[in-house]
Amino acid sequence: MDRMIYLTMTGAKAAMQRQEVISHNLANVSTTGFREQLAAFRAVPVRGDGASTRVYALETTVGYNDAQGPITATGRNLDVAMKGNAWMAVQGLDGTEAYTRAGALDVDAQGQLVTLSGLPVVGESGPITVPEGADVQIASDGTLSAKTAGQPPQQIGKIKLVTPETSLTRGEDGLFRGDKGDLDADPAARLQDGALEGSNVSPVETMVAMISAARQYDNQMKLLQTSEKQDQAAARLLSTSG
Repeated sequence: MDRMIYLTMTGAKAAMQRQEVISHNLANVSTTGFREQLAAFRAVPVRGDGASTRVYALETTVGYNDAQGPITATGRNLDVAMKGNAWMAVQGLDGTEAYTRAGALDVDAQGQLVTLSGLPVVGESGPITVPEGADVQIASDGTLSAKTAGQPPQQIGKIKLVTPETSLTRGEDGLFRGDKGDLDADPAARLQDGALEGSNVSPVETMVAMISAARQYDNQMKLLQTSEKQDQAAARLLSTSG
């Protein structure tokens, strides 16, 4: 009896955790540069004398879907979409270097190049400052050129682009970081200006997965109810026999 309780209880918990991941993905289906979060579960035996036949489900984080999202041309000179496996370096709120595919950029009140959420873009030679009133163009290798009235274009910096050899780790702030610290700039990494990369979450597949997780949870709860009925029937039988 308790074997069924172990299985159904942890199975229901795993289904709830899966539903949380799916809901998070669905909420970011239109978020620029978002990477679909993946989740998986494995069966783990309960340790202890007489408990080796009891098994519970344990969540295992398998990372994210690294497939490229759809590229949409915007025509805006501060919008960039990373090509291939390239990532753009930004400074997180904790001051550390992090990486993102969200290429909607802007210039803050201090003239610094930032993301739409206000995070400074990391340049290969430090922060990138844009002259006031300048027309900015971004080359495919991340080089920024600013042109002011009556002046020739002037190079003002270069966005740090990296190409990780292994998967990055997603932080609580939604940014990605390397397992062994900051990554080196990749001179071969490229971006597309005047465009943005959309989320790689499929709304249809995510909705189907959400329905499947809900049904799985319902099945686990029915098994718990069945276990309770069997326990009550066994108690009545023992009381009658006694």
